[in-house]
Amino acid sequence: MSLYAIINFGIIIIPLLLSFESKLKYYKKLPQVLIAAVVVGIPFIIWDSFSTSNNIWSFNGNYVDTIRILHLPFEEIFFFISVPYSILFLYETYLFYTKEDSITFNIYPIFISSIITLFTAIIFIEKNYTFTILIIFTLVQLTIFFTKPKFIFRQKFIFFILFTFVPFGVVNYFLTSIPIVTYNQEEIIGIRAITIPLEDFVYSFSLIFSYLYFYELVKR
Repeated sequence: MSLYAIINFGIIIIPLLLSFESKLKYYKKLPQVLIAAVVVGIPFIIWDSFSTSNNIWSFNGNYVDTIRILHLPFEEIFFFISVPYSILFLYETYLFYTKEDSITFNIYPIFISSIITLFTAIIFIEKNYTFTILIIFTLVQLTIFFTKPKFIFRQKFIFFILFTFVPFGVVNYFLTSIPIVTYNQEEIIGIRAITIPLEDFVYSFSLIFSYLYFYELVKR
């Protein structure tokens, strides 16, 4: 088993073992989890495949299997299964054990932020990873602004999003420090937190928010 596959199993193993826990009953939510995973995962996998085939980033052959699907090691496809399954499990667990709450905040700064993000993307248009993820982040912000999803107006949702940067940071540190994933330096700004490119933090927020957004939609 490759190291990347082991990391994937490490991400998903506890949520899998606790899926049939009697209080949470996460297994009953698997149809919604699947829909969110597919709706979000497909465009991200297509982008991933394009980026890999165009050397925007690449995977170290020493730590992935030789099996390829759409130019991607099968472990990378597995990543788009293990991450939503685990993140949404944590989300449901968090909702179950915390009280309902709500907050009031002005949503117009999100629109202003989306405009700033768009102009920043244009500035870095020649750096493919930076440009693309900033465009995706712009779309995420505009989605929040125009649809005003109720679940973001909860203090505990904001805390959960912030919390997700912890497991993200741990997993991404291993992926980028070993390294399992390497980036073409011409396609990123070059600013890193230890070994993690700055763009990956924007990627993490955009990906996880998208999973939560579509999961909440199908739940309703």
